[in-house]
Amino acid sequence: MPEISLAPKDLQRASAAALVAVNVPEGDAELVARTLIAADQRGIYSHGLLRLPLYVAAVEAGGINPRPDLRWRSGADAVAILDADSAFGQVAAHAAAEKSIDLARAHGVSTVAVEGSTHFGAGGWWSQMLADAGMIGIVTSTTGPTVAPYGGAEAVLGTNPLSISIPSSEDHALTADMATSAGAYGKVLAANRAGSEIPEGWAIDPSGAPTTDPAQAMAGALLPFGGHKGSAVSVLLEGLAASLTNAHYAFQTTDIWSTPSHRMNTGHLLIAIDTAAFSGAQHTADRAADLQARVRSTGESVLAPGDPEHHRCRAAASAVALAPTTVDALQQLFARLGVAPVSPL
Repeated sequence: MPEISLAPKDLQRASAAALVAVNVPEGDAELVARTLIAADQRGIYSHGLLRLPLYVAAVEAGGINPRPDLRWRSGADAVAILDADSAFGQVAAHAAAEKSIDLARAHGVSTVAVEGSTHFGAGGWWSQMLADAGMIGIVTSTTGPTVAPYGGAEAVLGTNPLSISIPSSEDHALTADMATSAGAYGKVLAANRAGSEIPEGWAIDPSGAPTTDPAQAMAGALLPFGGHKGSAVSVLLEGLAASLTNAHYAFQTTDIWSTPSHRMNTGHLLIAIDTAAFSGAQHTADRAADLQARVRSTGESVLAPGDPEHHRCRAAASAVALAPTTVDALQQLFARLGVAPVSPL
């Protein structure tokens, strides 16, 4: 099915207006819209505007608090904990990233844990925010229960993303941003909406049998990437994201995608390493660029981590291509909220 191209500025206007229409402050609405559109521009459609109608439904039902009272408490000098009061994950993560940067500049490294949050979008946005400030950024998060541990058939783990960004003297950071499931849950949602199949090896149905049917995958469980090793990484990331606070593990969570009124109590963890505190910011940036170049030099089509998303983002600077099902859902949302529709290019 052909995609529909729309101007990023028009999507930003309409998406932010839709959020404002459900009592989200303008600055927060602009931030959330910007992160979703950036995900689409980078080709991470599972974390893009596909999610906007779900976010609005959660705000209207009470699962996301549009006007949270963000509350900080401190641990050690370079540590802080944020109770996000069921804020948009983007609002909580932005505050956490700013705090991480300030603490790392003061102490060389910092760790900020978040509880009481929700879905924060694509994790690479936040590790990149840290990299833009001269930090090595490491970010992870809990999610709803969608993944079975290796050898199991019950969805007790989250997709537990991991994002790492290292500043580079090239035109973009060395970045890896990935779910620890074989495929992102948002991609399963998108496939279900589009009526298409998901790849083999991504999921099992409720009986534990392999499936390529996204509806059966949603009723069953996704699989971890990399067999028992990927499963172990997923479990440990969930521990990092939740055990330092009162955030819920996935198996304790009811996801807003299934119950929009539920407050997820998602946990995030952000670690910032100030490169200036080690061998110097320029030294680290040059070393990262050396690594990027050497990886690419091994084959004509070899890319360094972060290259595909960077290339797609540049190509989508003036036009974002979205699936017709996503555009239809957005236009229906805009119409319901009295927001002017977005015209295709």
